[in-house]
Parts: sequence; structure tokens; C-alpha cells
Amino acid sequence: MKYPLVIFAIFISPYLFAQNADYIIRNGKIIDGTGNNWQFKNIAIVNNKIIAIGNLKNWKATKEIDVKGLIVAPGFIDVHAHIEGSEVKNPLATNFIYDGVTTVITGNCGGSADNMKTYFDYIDSLGISINVAALMGHNNIRKQVMGTANRHATEEELQKMEAIADKAMKDGAVGMSTGLIYIPGTFAPTNEVVRLAKVVAQNGGVYASHIRNEEDMVAEAVNEAIAIGREAKLPVEISHFKVNGQNNWGRSDETLNLVKNARLEGIDVTIDQYPYTASSTNLGILLPDWVLADGQDSILSRLKNPAIRSKVKAHSIDMITRRGLKHFDYAYVANFKADTNYNGKNIREINLLRGGKDNALAQAETIVQMMELGGAQMVYHGMGDKDVKNIMAYPFNMAASDAGIAVVGVSRPHPRAYGTNARVLGKYVREEKVMSLEEAIRRMTSLPADKFNINQRGLIKEGFIADIVVFDENEVTDMATFENPHQFSKGFKYIFVNGALTIENGLHNGARKGVAIRNNN
Repeated sequence: MKYPLVIFAIFISPYLFAQNADYIIRNGKIIDGTGNNWQFKNIAIVNNKIIAIGNLKNWKATKEIDVKGLIVAPGFIDVHAHIEGSEVKNPLATNFIYDGVTTVITGNCGGSADNMKTYFDYIDSLGISINVAALMGHNNIRKQVMGTANRHATEEELQKMEAIADKAMKDGAVGMSTGLIYIPGTFAPTNEVVRLAKVVAQNGGVYASHIRNEEDMVAEAVNEAIAIGREAKLPVEISHFKVNGQNNWGRSDETLNLVKNARLEGIDVTIDQYPYTASSTNLGILLPDWVLADGQDSILSRLKNPAIRSKVKAHSIDMITRRGLKHFDYAYVANFKADTNYNGKNIREINLLRGGKDNALAQAETIVQMMELGGAQMVYHGMGDKDVKNIMAYPFNMAASDAGIAVVGVSRPHPRAYGTNARVLGKYVREEKVMSLEEAIRRMTSLPADKFNINQRGLIKEGFIADIVVFDENEVTDMATFENPHQFSKGFKYIFVNGALTIENGLHNGARKGVAIRNNN
């Protein structure tokens, strides 16, 4: 009897017998990103991949790095950035890379590039030091179809917006963001967002929202974000989670419970946070939405009308009155292009410099005049320490800078642009012990990678991309302050981006090996 010849094909990993690597990181305390305790192991890197983890006694490398006593972790993923337009100004992305960040997700708060394919191609051609994933901004979608009009979209316009959203997702966006306090997003009803969110869901994306209100109506705004996720059946990320305004301090338990209950319901809701008690956005948020519609010419025309001007100033004064304040001295200028001498000063100080009386009405007039000159980027001191710490303790919370790529010495940016991750690791892990080091690393790495479908990153794992950060847990500290924000974090010794050594002995070596990360749908 003849038996058929059976041939067994056995797959053998090409790395099984490998003994040579480009880099070997030795003697580090590896925190792998899962939340597990650290382990002493070595890491071998070939090209852009981690190819072996273990003793590696017999391995050799072109370059070996002894990191005894240091933490070795996956590169940090900043889930909330705004780098559009700043990439070319500083392609080394030094404020991010010196803070341990190897990947950013940009396109937040409803603002992004108009064309995702063009943007990703631009990132790859430019060559920067960090990886870039991007959300498609709802404000950009709406502007392309109906400008900054203060009205609801027609059915035809909704279909055009859906087509733009679909193309953005197919071109590689990881989801869609909204900025529901910004023009024109503030004019969009919930059902418009749901329509577009359903398109995002069909393409495997995430809905990330700067919610409609972070102050007196913050609970209603959180519920709106959750409702959009429920109806569109997609994951939700609530951006820079906070309770703003002195009169709202202490409400973080209330808002966190809304998130916790949504997760119990089965809705994938997570949050992100910058570890500071001040926010940063534009001067226009101090004005009513309706006055900002239809472009700068329309804004200027309205503000020339004495009756409208009075209503605008009354609106601004009402905002601080509700906070229990008498002055706009919580509002600091980060960048006022019309007069950079205002940078770093608050509205009350600027009003006095301009010869105004020291009262809220005169300060409101100064705000209007600054808006007539093009507006300003601002820093607003309006959150409480206890709420920041309470939110920080929540396990489904990720670190986020809400920043662009900074150019040293230019303007007076929020210090979060330089120090977000170091501040979490130094202040909230080492000093205040809000969470363990392993837990903080999980929230900076595998949690955002899983949330935004960033494959093969976020873990120290064989076969994964070699985005790696090495730092001293006892030294890591944010140095940036509100008075002097242009200061790099300290404590980061070595950083790899796509297998390329980028920070070496604490200094950037000029490597620009970051890539555009496209959603695989």
C-alpha cells in the first residue's frame, strides 16, 4: 500500500537564530506598557523593530547602551496635539521629544488639515522627529461646505460633509474631532455630529470631542458626547477633561461618574487631561458665539454697532461674574500678534497699560479692541487643584499636552507644551503618588495605542516598532513654568523613534525618522 507523501511546512522566525542587532539596550528596568511591574531585561533593535527581549548574553550590536538604573518604556503617545502649521518651523519637535513623546495625535478640537492624504504625504516628505497620526476636524469639514455660517446644515450639505468625512477616514484619519465651543462647530446641532460620527464608525474610527461647555453646563456637555457615541456606536474620547470656572470647583466627581456609568453601559468612553490648573485657547471664547459668525469682516462690522458692542461686553462681564470674579486678571495673553509686548500679561494689566479704568467694563472694552486687531492666544487660570488630582486618578485617563510644536523663544505658550509627561511622572507619580509609575506608563502608551488603533506601538514587545524612551524616574521633572515656559523637561536620557536613536545622552542628535501613521480602517 502506498501512502501519500506529506510535506510539513514549518515557519521559522528569521530572528530565532539572530545574534546581531543595530542596538542593544542593556540593564534597564523595563516597564512594558501593560501596567505590569518592571523587569530587568535587555532589548535588541534591528532596523525599526524590537526583535528580541531577554538576557541576550551572546548578542552583539553596532551600538550597545548601558542604562543601568534607568526606566525603559514604550515611547509616549500624546493623544491631543495641534501641530498643523508648526511642523516646518521646528521639525525636530524638541518640546515633544524632550518630554518623552514619540507619537502625537493632531487634528483635535475640530481643527485639522482639510485633506488628510495631502497632510500625511506632507509629513512623510518633510521628515520630523516624531510620528504623527491625525483626526479629521469637524470644523474643517463644515467650513468646506458652508463656511462659518450660523445655521443648521441642509440635507444636501450634510451629505457633502459625510462624503468629506468618509474620504478623510479612507485616507488614514484615526477618527473625527469636534470643537463645539469654536466657530463654526458651535453652530452644529447634535444630530449633525451624529451623522458624521456614523461615517467615522463605519471606518473604524474614534470620536474625540472638545465638548460644548466645560463650565456651568459641563455635565450636559459630557452627556452630549456620550450620547453621540451611543447613537453612532463608536468609541468616544473626551478631550482635556476638566471642570472650569471657580464656581464649578469640586464637580469632578459628578462628571467622572457620568463617564463611569457610560462605561458600565458598554460605551467605550475615555478621557485625556493636561496636568495643570490653567487652560489655553483663543480670546474669542470671551465673546458670544453669534458675533463671531461669517468671517472677520462680519465680526468687525458687528462690533462697530454700539448696541452690539455693549451686548458683547455685557456677555464677557457676565462670564467673570458667574465665576465670582471682579476682573479679567485670570486671562493671560500667550501670543498677541498685533503687539507682542502684551505676551505674558493679563487682561487687567493690559487694560491699565492702555490707560483704561481698573474695572471690568474697561477690561471688556480692551478685549473687544484686541479682537478687532485679530484676537490672541490666551492662557486662562480657572481650575482647582483638587479636581485636577481627582481626574488624574481615573484609570481611563491619558496624558495630553493640547499643544503644538514650539519654537524656543516665540510667544509665551502654556507650559504644557514642554512639560506634560514629565509633570505627570514627577509631580503626580513620584511626589504625590496619585498612581504608580507602571500605571502612568500604561496610560501614556498602550491605552492610547489601543484607543486610536495605532498598531505595533505602545508596548515593549518583540515584533513591535522600536519607539522607546529611557529616563531616570528620580530625576524626571517638568521645568517649564507660566513665567518661563520655554524650558525642556529633564530626566530623559535616550529616545528611539522607529528604531532611530534620536535623544542620546539627553541631547537631540538631529534624527528625523518620524512617519505619518495612517489608520488601517
